Amino acid sequence: MGAQVTSTKVWSELRVSSTPRLYVSVSPNLTVLAMIADALAGRRRGLPELWRRAISSRVGPLGHEAVRPLAAPGHSVAPDILVPHTPIGQDVSMQAQISALHDTPPDRLITDLEQAFGPGPLPAHWRSAAERPGRWLLGYAGALADVWNTTEPLWKRGRPLLDREIERVGVATVRGGPELLLGALSERIVYGERGLLIPDLEPGTFELGDRKIVLVPMLAGKDALILGLDDPEAVWIAYPVRGADSLWRKPVAPAVDELTALVGPVRADLLCALDQPMTMSMLATDMKIAPSGLTYHCDRLRAGRLITRERRGREVWIARTHRADELLELFRR
Repeated sequence: MGAQVTSTKVWSELRVSSTPRLYVSVSPNLTVLAMIADALAGRRRGLPELWRRAISSRVGPLGHEAVRPLAAPGHSVAPDILVPHTPIGQDVSMQAQISALHDTPPDRLITDLEQAFGPGPLPAHWRSAAERPGRWLLGYAGALADVWNTTEPLWKRGRPLLDREIERVGVATVRGGPELLLGALSERIVYGERGLLIPDLEPGTFELGDRKIVLVPMLAGKDALILGLDDPEAVWIAYPVRGADSLWRKPVAPAVDELTALVGPVRADLLCALDQPMTMSMLATDMKIAPSGLTYHCDRLRAGRLITRERRGREVWIARTHRADELLELFRR
């Protein structure tokens, strides 16, 4: 599995000799993996800094340790266990992916590493995982769970974009234009004379043959790209869905006049800003409000059961409640 495609002038090639059959999967696991690589492993692919900080703060030390191999300079190949259920069949929930990791025998990681890197010594960045595979599986599963807990609201908000992408792929397939669609998935994919060219630090040549291509739209940074080219059943390509960048910004004021009249302009903006949990300092920076003033408004919103506050170490985290989400949805244009 080529887990993370990196910026380079070297290309992997997927040779396509006939019109490819396209399918779509909307499993969120690849979105979470892309965010892990960007926010935790340091492979910057366009995720805004605010989201990087929020994600990094939510993941514990064991999770940070587990994802470290994904950032090794000069390497892009990773074991299949990063995606325990591939997006080739039915859409798979994050809960199923995390449960699969908890149920995975430690020896499975060793087997996957041997398949990914061949005989001989493992690359240095994967050796600590191979020495303690159970610890790695626990840490990686925890990182997935922590990142998903942070980004699940984004996934729910992005569902219309994903539905629109499913429709776009369907239209391209029916009208006989899959090649044009594949060439426009990402600025980092080129559809050449013989098929797809993908930048890769560890390049290879693959034949599509009679395999299908499963497209996996992600809510990720604009340069994120994850591929599986060696599965005998299908090739899968995970890419940023069109319009995903709009989700990083605050939502258009949900009927701002009405919401402002209900809770006041500062608190209306504060609720809109909390698309993911933030610390008080992050929220103060984002809204450009003095901490004392922010505390006052948070106290009022907490009294109305619209936000929660939770102390973790030295930081106080603020999150919207379900009641607040319903209120925003009510006033959303």
